[in-house]
Amino acid sequence: MESLQIPHQPPMAMRPVLVDASQLASGVQPHHCRNRPNHQQTASPIRQLKPSILTRLHAGYFRISLSFASQALLLKMLTQPAAGNSSSNPPPLGHFLRSDGPFRSISLLFFWLLALVAQVLLSALYTLRCCFHFQLVKAEFFHHVGVNYLFAPWISWLVLLLSVPTAISEIKAPYLALWWAFAIPVVLLDVKIYGQWFTTEKRFLSMVANPTSLISVIGNLVGSRAASRVGWKESAVCLFSLGMAHYLVLFVTLYQRLSGGDRLPAMLRPVFFLFFAAPSMASLAWNSISGTFDTGSKMLFFLSLFLFASLACRPALFKKSMRKFNVAWWAYSFPLTFLALASAEYAQEVKGTMASVLMLVLSALSFLVFLGLMLLTVLNTHRILREDDPILRFDKDRSRN
Repeated sequence: MESLQIPHQPPMAMRPVLVDASQLASGVQPHHCRNRPNHQQTASPIRQLKPSILTRLHAGYFRISLSFASQALLLKMLTQPAAGNSSSNPPPLGHFLRSDGPFRSISLLFFWLLALVAQVLLSALYTLRCCFHFQLVKAEFFHHVGVNYLFAPWISWLVLLLSVPTAISEIKAPYLALWWAFAIPVVLLDVKIYGQWFTTEKRFLSMVANPTSLISVIGNLVGSRAASRVGWKESAVCLFSLGMAHYLVLFVTLYQRLSGGDRLPAMLRPVFFLFFAAPSMASLAWNSISGTFDTGSKMLFFLSLFLFASLACRPALFKKSMRKFNVAWWAYSFPLTFLALASAEYAQEVKGTMASVLMLVLSALSFLVFLGLMLLTVLNTHRILREDDPILRFDKDRSRN
């Protein structure tokens, strides 16, 4: 029998592919080309954006202006007496500062204007980001870390409102209008985020909780103190109760280290300082509501001191985040300033030697950290807008959904 001769055929990868020129001319893709994914078409539109200031800027950069504003508030509290009590309640540093009154007023005004310029500049840039790259802002809202920093711009404005020099703050009508303008966005974000924690399965608190969630609490407490400064006790109590209720839930959730606590990148570990920033601001808010630094304010102040000491005794926790300069380092500044503000109120109430020493130590530490961060920022301007910022990775998480 003759053996059958099977013609040799090259493998599929070696076979030539015949393409009709008419198909190419008409724009019809061949069958073998249709099955190949077009990466240029499937790529996320967020990733196609060219890196620029507006694409790399996010709400977390308002930590810088918040630090400036809180330092202005600390300077005001330390150098000026409480409103209406100039004779019986002198400023905490009245015995240490021997300069005349006009010099202190001019220095406070200069520092407040510097904080205002930083806040206006960041607000203008972020407004442009909202106009030209709204998809990035939307993706930031759906990120479990980025959404919490959306409170930061309004907190900065409220702290600036609290730190207004006395000569300007006596004008009540603009103060009330600005309070409404800055407090309403905080309440709207509360309704949205806290409502998700209650109802949305993918956004349960146990799934998304991280230390940056405490920023929402700080927003309510700052708004409460600002409202009590103009005599709006009901609004102040409302915001205070809303903030403290969620602080207790957040504190227990983060203390137990549920699943959401492991989602924080090592680079963002400076935000652990928010653990004592919230009770520090709570003590200040309750002091404004009650009119005195009573037992409730002292309890919150002592809690913030304990949490600060717990973090200060564990420097290894921040080792990975301190390898390269990052804008997240500014999370060290304003929590320390809030703690120094609470210590100043405590020293003003207790009038003891230990309380005054504690106030001086915390105030000096706050100023030194703030000054060091300013110098590091100037020396590392090329690292301010980094592409590897963890918050800028929200486009990856968003594209998976």
